[in-house]
Amino acid sequence: MNLNKVFLIGRLAADPEARTTTGGQNVVTVRLVTNRVWNDRASGQKREQTEFHTIVVWGAMGDIVTRYLKKGQLACFEGRLQTRSWTGNDGQKRYRTEIVAENMQLGPKASGSFGGVSGEAKSPAPAAASEPEEEIPVINEDVPTAKPETESGNVEESEIDLKDIPF
Repeated sequence: MNLNKVFLIGRLAADPEARTTTGGQNVVTVRLVTNRVWNDRASGQKREQTEFHTIVVWGAMGDIVTRYLKKGQLACFEGRLQTRSWTGNDGQKRYRTEIVAENMQLGPKASGSFGGVSGEAKSPAPAAASEPEEEIPVINEDVPTAKPETESGNVEESEIDLKDIPF
């Protein structure tokens, strides 16, 4: 069995860049920043590593990204890795690995505004009468994650056993 699945939660490094292909399809490029913090075993010092990711969002989801996400805002993207190759102007073969988004969740809204830009509230475009209003998933930073409940209604505390992990 093969699996190509990526989950990233981070902040936008820049505003989304929207464009249209020659075939007329919308495509949006998002630069997302994630970081990893750990304590160095040798020195005991706190270390941090920052990664920049390029995410490609197609179609209607790309429209939502350009409408609601701005630089610095928290977002979660689910997708797959894809590597493109091309020959540059200098004749050299070039490669780029990107995440092609298949699903996403918006981060929490800044108080009183859409898109995280205070004082510049944008209202979403009104939905057409024939189309149902699309619910956009949002990440809530301050809400604890739910723990599974047993049949008796008690919250179940469980540990992950390493032998249960398939890889």
